[in-house]
This record gives sequence, C-alpha cells and structure tokens, in this order.
Amino acid sequence: MKILKGNIVDIVNKRIFKGEIHFTKIIHKIVEKDVTENVFILPGFVNSHVHIESSMLSPYAFSKSVLKHGTVAVVSDPHEIANVCGIEGIQFMIDNAKETPLKIFYTVPSCVPATTFETSGATIDSSTVKSLLSKKYFVALSEMMNFPGVIFNDVEVHKKLTYAKQYNKPVDGHAPKLSRENLIKYINAGISTDHECSTLEEAIEKIKLGMKIQIREGSAAKNFDSLSSLIDLFPDNVMLCTDDSHPDDLLEGHINTLVKRAFKNNLNYFNVLKASSLNAVKHYNLPVGLLQLNDPADFIICNNQHADIILDTYINGQSISTYKFQDSVNYKYINKWNEPSLTLSDLEIPKASYYRVIECIDGELLTNELILKYEDIFDFTGQLKLGFDKIVVINRYVIEKPSLGIIKNINLKNGAFGSTIAHDSHNILIAGHDDLSILSVFNKLSENMGGLATSNGEFTLSLPLPIGGLMTNDDVFVVATKYKELQSFVNSFLGSTLKAPFMTLSFMALLVIPEIKIGDKGLFKINDLSFVPLVYS
Repeated sequence: MKILKGNIVDIVNKRIFKGEIHFTKIIHKIVEKDVTENVFILPGFVNSHVHIESSMLSPYAFSKSVLKHGTVAVVSDPHEIANVCGIEGIQFMIDNAKETPLKIFYTVPSCVPATTFETSGATIDSSTVKSLLSKKYFVALSEMMNFPGVIFNDVEVHKKLTYAKQYNKPVDGHAPKLSRENLIKYINAGISTDHECSTLEEAIEKIKLGMKIQIREGSAAKNFDSLSSLIDLFPDNVMLCTDDSHPDDLLEGHINTLVKRAFKNNLNYFNVLKASSLNAVKHYNLPVGLLQLNDPADFIICNNQHADIILDTYINGQSISTYKFQDSVNYKYINKWNEPSLTLSDLEIPKASYYRVIECIDGELLTNELILKYEDIFDFTGQLKLGFDKIVVINRYVIEKPSLGIIKNINLKNGAFGSTIAHDSHNILIAGHDDLSILSVFNKLSENMGGLATSNGEFTLSLPLPIGGLMTNDDVFVVATKYKELQSFVNSFLGSTLKAPFMTLSFMALLVIPEIKIGDKGLFKINDLSFVPLVYS
C-alpha cells in the first residue's frame, strides 16, 4: 500500500482538504487529517478529443510527451491513419499504445473517407463500424464530419449512428457553422459533442440544443480565448481538447496550459477542473480516476492548487517519474504509396480573366472564396504577385492528374513547402511561389514516401514520417527540433507570415470545412457540395 500526503482536491464535492491517499492500483482510503506536506493532489487532465497522428508522433512517443504535463488520459480519434491504412492503421495505434501507461481511449472513425469527393487509402463502411463499436476499447463513434449525410438521410451514415446507439456509445460531432433547423436535425440524430465552434454565439446555440462543447486549442485552430467563458456559463457542458497539435507545442504543454490560462482568467476553480477532467470522464464513461474512493489511482502532484508546476503524474497507482520507458519500441512500418508523379506542365495555370482563389485565415480552419482578376494575381511578366501562391494536391493512392489552385495569405516570397499531412485523405499537398521549388518539395516527399519538406530551389529540408506518412516513433524533442527547423525556414527564408504554416496548409485540403478547399479532384465548396473550376466565368 502506498500513501501520499498533501492538499487533496476533491473535484466531485468541490472542496480542498489536507489528508492522505492510500492506494495501490486503486484508491483504498482517503483520510482527512492535518499533514505538513504542502503539495496539491489533483485529478489528472483528460484531452477529450485528439488526433494523435497530428502530433507526428506514434502513440508511444506522444504519451512520453504529454504524461509529464499531467495528462492521464486522451480520447483519440485514429481517423488520420485510418484514411491512409484502414483497419491496419487503427490496429497499429492500439498495439503501439500498449507500450505506454497513458490511458488512450479510441473512438471509431465515422468518415473514412471523410467525403466521397476525395480519394483516400481506405474505406471503413457501416458493417466495419458496427464490428469496432462492439469492442470495449472503443468508447465512441468519432466525429461525424459528414453532416450533409446526417441532414439528408444518407443510409450508410445513419446505419453508423444506429450502431452507436445500439452499443450505447456517444457520437462526436463536427459541424462548423451549422445552425437552426439543420443543426437541430443533426443533434436529433444522436450527435452529442462539437469541437468546431469558433464563436461564443455558435457554441451557446449548440449547448442550448443539448450538445456538449469541446473547447479546442490546437496548433492551427485556436478557440480558447473566444470560448473560455463557457466554462463558467455552462460548467457541466464543456470539455477541453487540442484536436490537432504539432510537436513543438507539445514541448510547451498540453491540457495543463489551458488550465493555467483559465485560472489566470479568474474562472471558477472547480469549473475549470471539471472541464479538464470530470466532464470527459463522465461523458465517455472512462475508467479514469477522479480522486474518489475505489477509483483508479490516477492523479497529479502539483506545487500549488493551480498546477503551475506538475511534480509527478500517477496512473493506476504508478508514478511516471519512476516508469522505465524503453529507448525504442519495435513496430511495423505501415504506409500506402503508389509512386505519384508531378511535372512542370502540371503546374501551368491557364490564362483567363478571372480566377477562384482560396483565402486562408491564419489561426482558422475556415477559408473564403475570392473571385479576382488576372491582374490582381499576376504581374506583367505572368508571375504570381506577393500574397498569392500556387497550391497543388497530388493523389498518392491512385495515379491521377494533380489538381491545381491559387491561395492567398500564405505570403511566400519564394520557394515552396508541403507534406503528406493533408486532412483528411492525406494526399500530397504543396504550396509554392515558384514551380521549380514545388517540384523539389514533391521529389523529396516522394523519396521519403511521406512527411514534410520545404525548398527554396537551392536548399531542401525534410522530416520523414515513415508511419503512414503521418508519424514517427522518434522522441518528441527530436521531431520538434526538426519541425521547428522546417517551420523557421518557411517563415524566415521563404517569407510566410502564417504562425503555423504546415498545420494551416494541412487543413486547406479538408473539404468538410467551409468555404472553399482543394482536394485531389479539384476545388470544392462544401456548402454547395460541388466542385468548381479554378477559372471563373
């Protein structure tokens, strides 16, 4: 039997008291008594929605990073690797996670492919969803991005929703800007959460209609400042999540950074802790401890009640400070790569009077559609003006002609950058100001069979991601260092003004987010459910 002494934070009964916790793998006794130890014992943090793949780390490497930040559990949607490698990819995530003490709970991907308007490496149909939902280690049906399929009664989509209900598993949502009658129909189909809110008004409408809101703060989409007041306004209906975080952000922190920001905003202490742990545990019915008698012994030891410094993390009674992580974990490399090709002629934009342009917004997943004249975009020599770049998607699963577009606000002065992290089908996605640099980036990505790359035509840098072109088992510090080098190159040498250029670029292929995006089959407008030509007439 182990005993810890200090200030015990009872989140359920909303009180802090001095005492002892007696535990093995579970908590056997909580004794309220005067003790001299002045540390604070809090429930561990829970990330209510995350794509581990977006960290570029395997579950094993990811866990080594977030455990030290006080995260004891995550609800992970393996949607990204499933879109590349299908069931084999999901099984990789499950197997790799067995090597870590972090409690990783998986949800069943609901949209593989994310839409029928793009090419992915796999399909997970309703019968496969049913089979996966029947297994105990899947806690929910993943974010239902195909909201048109829900609203317009797509048979396959509604089968998946029915199976989630059959197995008493919650359904996560993904419905940016959805409102009024369509939102009501979406919620009435059984969808219980949403992490795509960008305004307080949108979030409040969804909460009042019965949804729980996951306040997201990722590397590209940052909604915490806009939505944090929900924690006090609707304390039982709010959770915290990162959704997509890159490795450099994981070096700085995880859910703990949001907790500290919430405390600095003078939000109610216990409401903040509910949002960071209890609400997710209850919503997903997770076997994660909340510092209650007979709970799993999951908690964190902190220097003060606001968790400014996390001294140790315990999971199932084991201190992470004494846990012996292996130097490396054997795993099978999985990938899908069909020798894609790209030539300079593929990058030629036909001359026309008007063009559709994707306007990206720094820090947002949303984009705008612009209709601009030739002379607004090109100079008198026919070169792109500053502020405009080419964007190209190359199918890596099937040999097809690449799709080409124009994007505003990446603001490259020269060069190109790209990756195979291109939500959600993860084809090859490159933005560039000159064709030779675009080709250099493509060639490096092809050589590595996935990952990240950038080039100014003379120098080319890359970060190989051998697991599906999405992840590596390398340590977070190694990956973050290389990622920072590439990002610094794009910002400092190529001139991009985006705070997270690779992350922002990755969402330019996410067809389910308004207003206009680009996939392997061309420019696409989700509100119209239609492809549109680059040349506007």
